[in-house]
Amino acid sequence: MNTHDLNFVKHAAQLLAALLLLAVVLILGARYIQGQQPQQESPILIAAANTRIAPVGDVFAGETGKAAMAAAKSATAEASKSQVAYDGSLDGSVIYNNLCGACHVSGAGGAPKLEKAVWAARTAQGLDTLVKHATDGFTGAAGMMPARGGNPSLSDDQVRVTVQWMVDNLK
Repeated sequence: MNTHDLNFVKHAAQLLAALLLLAVVLILGARYIQGQQPQQESPILIAAANTRIAPVGDVFAGETGKAAMAAAKSATAEASKSQVAYDGSLDGSVIYNNLCGACHVSGAGGAPKLEKAVWAARTAQGLDTLVKHATDGFTGAAGMMPARGGNPSLSDDQVRVTVQWMVDNLK
């Protein structure tokens, strides 16, 4: 190889080395400049993270727990007073078909079906006892009746007419 070719290869290698060195310097400079900028997090990502790590509930014990439970119960009662179930309907069949029938048709959770034989011992206790159990809830050997059928916005009158409708429609 002649000296002219060796000179060309030598200069080409020096040029490539200089360009490589320039690229490394530019990359390191860019990383340094980026590191100096304050990081801004997306408010959407922050909100999503806060939702994921938020506590699900509170745990209280002793007197604090009793007070918290009482406060929650009274808050629920106050909130349900402002709501009217089934537009305030006093038609027992409407309330039964929309709420009570979910358990009493299938017998779910030990709920008695509308059969005279099944209800004989219950009706013997009197309508007031049945209404009290439906209003306040009841746990017996056969199962459990949630207070107001699980709908706290039912009024006392709505519970009474629905229980009366159920007793009147036993088969």
